[in-house]
Amino acid sequence: MRFPSMRSTSRRPLLRSACFAALALAAASPAFAASDTANLNVTITITSVCDIHTTAPLPVNFGSVSSSATNVDQQGQLTVNCTPGTAYTIALDNGQNGTDVNSRKMANGANLVPYQLYRAAARGPTDVWGSTTGAGGNVLAGSGTGAAVNVPVYGRTPSTNFPAGTYNDVVIATITY
Repeated sequence: MRFPSMRSTSRRPLLRSACFAALALAAASPAFAASDTANLNVTITITSVCDIHTTAPLPVNFGSVSSSATNVDQQGQLTVNCTPGTAYTIALDNGQNGTDVNSRKMANGANLVPYQLYRAAARGPTDVWGSTTGAGGNVLAGSGTGAAVNVPVYGRTPSTNFPAGTYNDVVIATITY
């Protein structure tokens, strides 16, 4: 009978231990040991915008009144939506039948009924709403909120002592920002 040599059996546990140690070391170490970084810039440019036509203006409708009425007041409305913090002005032109803001008139053929539009409910002389900008201007100024804002337009016709009929005018509202 042959006995195995001491040399060969004493190496087997040592070999097994070395393999287990190598496997354990490989499992514990990450596959990649180095890293690097870079900055990724993210940008956006937002431009200012104002909208005065998405919601149709409510007309200044003086209604049906007798020819003896005086200082007939009514109110219309514009709706504006501007980028938050965007300064704007709203101008109203002379209408189709006026030569300046103080001579606005509604027409029915050759007959004309004078009226005025104002920025404030008091309807005073300094409240007349026109299209003059700068010092002494008569436009309405505001600043955008990012939401739709209702802007009242106050109207007055001082006298209705004119021939019976339906009178009309069209005023153009312009927003500048």
